[in-house]
Amino acid sequence: MNIQEINKAIMFGSFTKVELDSIVDAIRWNRAQTIKLTKRALRIGSAVQFTTRTGVTHRGTVNKINIKNIVVQCSTYGRGGCVNVPAIMIEEVA
Repeated sequence: MNIQEINKAIMFGSFTKVELDSIVDAIRWNRAQTIKLTKRALRIGSAVQFTTRTGVTHRGTVNKINIKNIVVQCSTYGRGGCVNVPAIMIEEVA
């Protein structure tokens, strides 16, 4: 089953409210686990990258690790400087 089939099943299927709530809970749990793994892998000074909503990829270094966001020193984003990036959007660069 690929992602398009899963999306189609969710959008056009005949799921009950309880079943849809269960799907949402599973997605939230998975997202929280992904954030925890990302935060554990990062250290201050790690090279990272993130992609904005417009599709532009920026690279920088980690300055601080907060509860939900990572503060990234990025010279190519906006005027340059520190950017608060959600941990789910961060990828470590090798």
